[in-house]
Amino acid sequence: MAYVAANTQAPLGAVATLRVVDSIRELKNAFVAWNDTRVTRKALSRLSGEQLQDIGLTRADLF
Repeated sequence: MAYVAANTQAPLGAVATLRVVDSIRELKNAFVAWNDTRVTRKALSRLSGEQLQDIGLTRADLF
């Protein structure tokens, strides 16, 4: 027969630690998304107006 523990609570501090780790992970993900956008805008800003038009963008779409 299987034994089921009566105490199903997380260890002291585990929830707080999880929240800190999740916050750090969210901050990292936000930074990665921001940097990807920055790199893309920088690359697109180097294109000429004709090249932007070829891919369906205008200079105003970059900002």
